[in-house]
Amino acid sequence: MTPAIDLLKKQQIIHLVHEYSHDPQHASFGLEAAEKLAVPALRVFKTLVVKLDTGQLAVAVLPVEPMLSMKLMAKACGAKKVDMADKVAVQRSSGYVLGGVSPLAQKKRLPTIVDDSAKNFSTIFVSAGRRGLEIELAPQDLVALTSGQFASLCQ
Repeated sequence: MTPAIDLLKKQQIIHLVHEYSHDPQHASFGLEAAEKLAVPALRVFKTLVVKLDTGQLAVAVLPVEPMLSMKLMAKACGAKKVDMADKVAVQRSSGYVLGGVSPLAQKKRLPTIVDDSAKNFSTIFVSAGRRGLEIELAPQDLVALTSGQFASLCQ
C-alpha cells in the first residue's frame, strides 16, 4: 500500500488500483503507464510540482503528453511566475520518488490544480505513489481530496 491508496480507502472513495511492470529504460513514466494499461494517454495524468514566485510549491496534474504551460499554471495559482521545483524539494515535500509522485496524500498539502480536460472523463489515472502503480478515480474525487481546483494548464 501507499499513502495515496490508504487515503482513498480511509475516505471510502471509489477507485481501482492498476499495477504493471515498470521498465526503467522507458523514456516517459506516464506514456509507459498508458501503453501498459492500454488506455488513451489523455486519461493518464502526470503530477508536476512547481515553485511559485513566492517560494511556495504547488501541484499541477495534467495529461502525460502535453507540456505544462507555466503561464497558465501561474495564473491558476495567482502567481506572477512559476518554475519547475527542484527534485529534492519535490521528494521532500511529497514523500514520493520522482516518477511515482502522486497528487494524493503528499507529506505537505500543496495547492493543487487539475487540468480542465480531466472533466471529459468519468475516471482518470494518476500515480499511486510508486512507479508501476496507478490509481483510477473520478476527477471530481481527486479535486475534492486535494482541495484542488480545475483550470486550463496545457500548452
